[in-house]
Amino acid sequence: MKKLAALSLCALFGGQALAQERVWRHGVIEPKADAGLIMAGLQGGFPEKFGLKVEILNLKSDVLGLKALLAGELDSYEGGPAGAITADSRGVDVKVIGCAWPRIPHGLFVRADITDIAQLKGKAIAISAPNAFPDLLARAALKKAGVSPDDVTFANLGSDSDRFKALMANVVQASVSSGEFLAVAPPDVKLLFAGRDLMPQFLRNCVMTSGKTIASKRDDAVRFMAAEIAGSRWAVTHKDEVMKITRDAAGIKADDPRPEFVFTESLKYGDFDPEMNVAKDKLAWLQNLLVETADVTKPVDIAKTYDETIRKDAAVLADKIE
Repeated sequence: MKKLAALSLCALFGGQALAQERVWRHGVIEPKADAGLIMAGLQGGFPEKFGLKVEILNLKSDVLGLKALLAGELDSYEGGPAGAITADSRGVDVKVIGCAWPRIPHGLFVRADITDIAQLKGKAIAISAPNAFPDLLARAALKKAGVSPDDVTFANLGSDSDRFKALMANVVQASVSSGEFLAVAPPDVKLLFAGRDLMPQFLRNCVMTSGKTIASKRDDAVRFMAAEIAGSRWAVTHKDEVMKITRDAAGIKADDPRPEFVFTESLKYGDFDPEMNVAKDKLAWLQNLLVETADVTKPVDIAKTYDETIRKDAAVLADKIE
C-alpha cells in the first residue's frame, strides 16, 4: 500500500490548534470516476473544519483495507462491509460506522454474444480479491441464476479499470466493474445486468473502524465522520467542483465522459447517501448472503457489527458548521 497524500490541514477548531495533533489515517480504494463523491469529505477543507488532519492511503481492495485496519496501519477504511462482518463472525471487533453507498453502481459486463448468465459456464469472470465486493456480487449472481461457482473461473484482476480492460482484450469473458464504463464501452461489450437491479439489497461501501479505535479515539472518529458528511452534502450540489476533484484524483482526461455519467447515475438511482446512514437492514441481508456462500459459518447478532452513535453525533456536529 502506498500513501498517496497527507492532507496538510492546520486549522483551528474551537480556538485550539488541534489539526497537527489529531491525525486520522483512512484507506480508500484506488480513485476512479466516482472519486469526487468519495473524496469530497476528505479534502477541500472539510477535515480542518473539525480540527482533524486526514492521511489518505490508496488501496487495491477492501480486503487490504481490513488487513491494514487490524494491523493498526489505518484508523478506518471505506469498502464493502462483507469483510468486516466475516471478521466479526470470527471474534474480531470491527464496526461499520457509516455507509455512503447503500446501492451498487456496478454490474456484470460481458462480451456482446452472451445473453444469459448460464452462458458463462466454462468461462472466466474478472473479480478483485476473494471475498471482496466484486467476488461476492459475481457469486451471488451465479447462485441466483442457478449456476455453480465451480462451473466458472474467477480471475483476480485488481481494480475496476483493470478488470474492464481484461474484458475488452478478451482475456476474460465477463467482468464485475463499475457502471461508469457504460459511457465508454465498445460495441462488442455490454452490461448484462446492473447490480442495483439484480440485488437491490447489496451494499457497496461503508466506513469501517475497529472497536479498539473507537475506544481510544472516539472523538476523532466523530470528527472524521462529520467531515465526511459535510463534504458529501456539499458534493451532491456542486457537480462542477466534484468533477474537478474526480479528474485530478483519478487522472481522468477532460474528454472522458465517465465522471459526469457516474455522478448523474449515482444521484438518480440513490446509489450515494450523503448522510452516510448505517444501513442496518442491508447489513443483516449481507450476513445472510455470506452464510449462504459459506464465508460466515457462525452468524453474529448484526447489531454487534456496527456503531451508529458515531454517525449520529457526527451529523449533529456537521450541522453546526453549515
